[in-house]
Amino acid sequence: MEITEKREGESNNSSKDLNNNDNINNDLTDSDGNNTSKEAEERRARDLKAGLHPLKHKFVFWYTRRTPGVRTQTAYEDNIKKIVDFSTVEGFWVCYCHLARPSTLPSPTDLHLFKEGIRPLWEDSANCNGGKWIIRFKKVVSGRFWEDLVLALVGDQLDYGDNVCGVVLSIRFNEDILSVWNRNASDHQAVMALRDSIKRHLKLPHSYVMEYKPHDASLRDNSSYRNTWLRG
Repeated sequence: MEITEKREGESNNSSKDLNNNDNINNDLTDSDGNNTSKEAEERRARDLKAGLHPLKHKFVFWYTRRTPGVRTQTAYEDNIKKIVDFSTVEGFWVCYCHLARPSTLPSPTDLHLFKEGIRPLWEDSANCNGGKWIIRFKKVVSGRFWEDLVLALVGDQLDYGDNVCGVVLSIRFNEDILSVWNRNASDHQAVMALRDSIKRHLKLPHSYVMEYKPHDASLRDNSSYRNTWLRG
């Protein structure tokens, strides 16, 4: 099955995919699964009053770009930059339409989309007991799959969605890597359900291989996307 990348600026899903009532949840929760703060509730009320459509979670786009060869933890954290946050359907489209397309970004670069309050680091308290599903793509098709994955996350379409922390696109020299981070690597049912949900929403051909890796394993062997800066 041949897959070709979408045209620049073309969305595979219209805004109605995020504006569906099934994706706008009245029971907002924070990154720890508890009731949201008074501030978040007030924000939601303001959005509704303004005629906007609140998402279940507030999200943050992050960006990482550094010179290959720098491997220290301090340097890595210093190079993670917050781009923008959003909490409504309308806010998402304003942000997303102004982001550079993956095909225009240099290697090595990471784009991160995480729920508010969760940093895109293995050591973050929301991530430290979790792991990630990894899929490798040819560069010509990665932009399409990244967009579909972003829409699925923002629209709360992935199974066990409260267990999902965020998604990452790692742009490398010979390939691009998509990863979906979750909270609990030991919850086999949630991990496998997430795998099936990713396959379903991305419509992955059978030829694509998915690999799951707990973050503690990445920390032990000092591997994964953090040190794929030097691959090529």
